[in-house]
Amino acid sequence: MELFLNFPIYNFKNVRNMKTIKINAKQLFVGLMMIGSTGALVAQTSPTDSVKVTVSTNQAQTNPVIEGLKKQVEANPKDAESLAKLATAYQDATDWQNAIATWKKISVLLPDWAPSYYSQAYSYQSAKDDVNAKLSYEKYIATLKKPEEIEASKKNLAYAYYYIAFSEQKDNPNKAKEFIAKSIQYDPSNQEAVKLSQALNS
Repeated sequence: MELFLNFPIYNFKNVRNMKTIKINAKQLFVGLMMIGSTGALVAQTSPTDSVKVTVSTNQAQTNPVIEGLKKQVEANPKDAESLAKLATAYQDATDWQNAIATWKKISVLLPDWAPSYYSQAYSYQSAKDDVNAKLSYEKYIATLKKPEEIEASKKNLAYAYYYIAFSEQKDNPNKAKEFIAKSIQYDPSNQEAVKLSQALNS
């Protein structure tokens, strides 16, 4: 079964000790988002897909942008801005495992910075690791507490709730109903969420 989703861009703010990080959010998800529907949430990985991932990973290891950022991080492992740029570069190279590992480092440095969990979730999702994607979206939701952060993150919250609702629809339909209602609350225009809500409540 495939689920096609609109993946919202995250607006990154307050990264390094509550200072603004200058990351181009468009660059962060370039190639990962299209108008309308994007890649499959649940899909079989074919041998061809595995070869593509291996090639991408090898290319990432010789990528001069990545190599330069790795040197910056080695020089200052607590530089959240360089880490975020490195994680972004790994995502651009579709090197999901290194992207995940780098976002996790940011989460250790800045445990209250919700966008790192959202980005981890997306990277897990892209790597077809649905269990960890769901856990990361749950962590993202739990980390957003301030009303102004919630207000600025409505589309992302809607997507996170939708993803979890979709994941839980068979094993935990009551949780799925609760989460899809929250998804629609944050983004009533998401037609996929509306359809899932109708299916869950029919």
